[in-house]
Amino acid sequence: MSSISRVTEEIIGRSPFLYEAITEDLINVSSLARKLRPEIEDTLGKQVKQSAVVMAIKRMSPGLYLRLNSKISTVIKEIGDYQVRTNLENFTFENSESFRLKEQELFKISQNEPDAFCTVCRGVTETTIISSYLLSSSIKELFKTELLKSNISNLASVTVKLPTFNSEVYGVYYFFLKQLAWEGINIIEVVSTANELTVVVKKEDLDFTFKILMRIKRSAK
Repeated sequence: MSSISRVTEEIIGRSPFLYEAITEDLINVSSLARKLRPEIEDTLGKQVKQSAVVMAIKRMSPGLYLRLNSKISTVIKEIGDYQVRTNLENFTFENSESFRLKEQELFKISQNEPDAFCTVCRGVTETTIISSYLLSSSIKELFKTELLKSNISNLASVTVKLPTFNSEVYGVYYFFLKQLAWEGINIIEVVSTANELTVVVKKEDLDFTFKILMRIKRSAK
């Protein structure tokens, strides 16, 4: 039979931010207990005291969170310089048989523009192209017969260079994205390779995004 402590921990565990906020004493425990109490009572099928919920919250072990933070800190200490790109545009097309041939042509065009940036993210049903404005007209012309599902301009990106062992530590991407989400940054796209994480945001959010990422880097020193 489930206990108040177990049900409380299960409910709190559903939130990506709540557990960490409790660990860092950013949450009013009494208010949280009052909010959780109806669901706990519904799950257990009986009435519970608010004080019992408060006690269950306070007894939650911070061990996993602290171990996770310790491992991520080792990654943060080793991250390299950030690379910023501006004047980017995002195109998302529906996948088709003809799209692949045009995609190859786009890479040839981009090679003739050494100052241009272009990355292609192919999904199951659609493909996103993130490129510099230098290639925008070429993309619109090349893919004019394809189904354009989304087109967003005035974008910028910040690339974080991660140490090679980052793939051995779970939660690294979440750590970066969490900080941006907490500060209200709307992430348009996320692009990753083995040792790089790139976030694409609106141009007006670039300065604040960079400031947040720099704060993360300095916090590990």
